[in-house]
Amino acid sequence: MMYKCVQIIGFLCLFLSCNDSKKLVNTKGENISISKEMPSNKAIEAVIDPYKINLDKSMNEVLSYAVDTYTKRDGDYNTAIGNLMADAVFELSNPIFKSRTGNDLDIVLLNHGGIRSILPKGNVTTKSAYSLMPFENSVVVVPLKGSAVMEMTTYLKAFKKAHPISGLELVLNADNSYQKILVGGKTVDPEKIYYIATNDYLYNGGDRMYFLKKSDTLYDLNYKIRNVLIDYFTKYDTLNPKKDLRFIKLEN
Repeated sequence: MMYKCVQIIGFLCLFLSCNDSKKLVNTKGENISISKEMPSNKAIEAVIDPYKINLDKSMNEVLSYAVDTYTKRDGDYNTAIGNLMADAVFELSNPIFKSRTGNDLDIVLLNHGGIRSILPKGNVTTKSAYSLMPFENSVVVVPLKGSAVMEMTTYLKAFKKAHPISGLELVLNADNSYQKILVGGKTVDPEKIYYIATNDYLYNGGDRMYFLKKSDTLYDLNYKIRNVLIDYFTKYDTLNPKKDLRFIKLEN
């Protein structure tokens, strides 16, 4: 089997006059095939194999057990797997943030598209965490005024996706108006500072969550979301997350 050919471009240049300037006058392309098949090297394999064995052992280590199969498509406004991820970030990141700043987290906001696989029923392994979160995204905390938190709820209402949240309760009426917006069980104060845990991708404009840039202050916890999941799976031997009422739309 052959890889797609690589095109090598050669440039022919013409020297003009005595000022030594150069001008591109022509290009020429040529296709060179590269074979996928490589000769076996037993010496190299002997060096690599022990590392591969240890890696496979680590990735397949059983950390927990999922009582059902969970997918990000099992709800319109919140999902069991999204709730698990947001709650895990809240639970495990809050002690780190408080030890550094003296403040507690108020809200966790992640993104629906960041959930990259299902969590199948059965044994949950280190590999499960890598499948759910293959990216290198880390937890960051942004202090935002309540007015920016309201912009967040406007975003969540407009995009109609089950972005994982924790600490925020958002209830919409059938006509898409707000019935309830609570943070930590309390009404949002437009002037109060709330501490929002998210990931660096979203803070930098991912999924158009531009309201996160309302603050120039950023706390980087140096804690990868994937590692949060691994630690959470290790902490709880049984996983049974549920859809709940944290973000819903009433039918009438």
